[in-house]
Amino acid sequence: MLPQTPAVQPMVVFSNPSEGLTETRVVVARDAAWQSETLVKLLQERDRELIEAWVGIVSGALGRRVSRGELERELGELFVAVLEVLSSEVGDRSEIRRLLTEMSGSLARQGLSPTDTAVSVFSLKTAVLTLIESEPDNTGLYRDFSHFSQLIDELGLVTFDAYVAVREEVIHAQAEQLLELSTPVVKLWDGVVAVPLVGTLDSARTQVVMENLLQALVDTGSEHAIIDITGVPAVDTQVAQHLLRTVMAARLMGAECIVSGIRPQIAQTIVALGIEFGDIATKATLADALAAVMRQKGIEVVAGGSA
Repeated sequence: MLPQTPAVQPMVVFSNPSEGLTETRVVVARDAAWQSETLVKLLQERDRELIEAWVGIVSGALGRRVSRGELERELGELFVAVLEVLSSEVGDRSEIRRLLTEMSGSLARQGLSPTDTAVSVFSLKTAVLTLIESEPDNTGLYRDFSHFSQLIDELGLVTFDAYVAVREEVIHAQAEQLLELSTPVVKLWDGVVAVPLVGTLDSARTQVVMENLLQALVDTGSEHAIIDITGVPAVDTQVAQHLLRTVMAARLMGAECIVSGIRPQIAQTIVALGIEFGDIATKATLADALAAVMRQKGIEVVAGGSA
């Protein structure tokens, strides 16, 4: 038989040695592995009805964002795990935590909110309460429901933690993809590649630029690289250091670099800050940089005239 009475443990809650007084009070501490045979039996006997009601509530809350078939499968597995926790004297919750983590992760990747994931768990209380209300002799079931509700509340917190963890993974992955998309390396000519930069250049993005540029130099066998900063709103000491590191890395690969996009405002800022580009060639525009590379390759560049 499953235990029906709470464990009682004495605890000393007040002590004053200076006056030689000690008061001992007995408090009731419920066993963590609390079970109710009556409630568990009811849930087992009417499991299909309960799961159907649960799926209906969740499906109504989520709409068509999640298929009913998927909900029936996930909530059915979750309900079995809940029954195992309620019936077990040990109260092992590893399996139910695993299922909740997978379900929360799936919903998070589909773009659902934390509220949507929590509703999937908390709505079980609504379904169980409706079932209890339909029972003629439900006084004891209401008492048991309060402890059942505590379990569901704990599981709801698990879904929130899992949702946050998965969303952080998704955001991190999206940030990396945006970095890749914002730092393309394009081939302008045989042996010539360019990296047009747009936006702020920080340490993380510099690393991506460097990796993409070096890989492009290897893949194309290019000997010249143009780093165009026309789309960089401002150049300070930190941005200049990032550019210098990228140029040095390219030189170690045997390629020569030109920095283009040095607008008058950028030039004044560089001079005011005392930034030194050393022997690194700089040009005002990407076109000027490409023309300089063509001359280095022995190709004469002739300006087109009007017809």
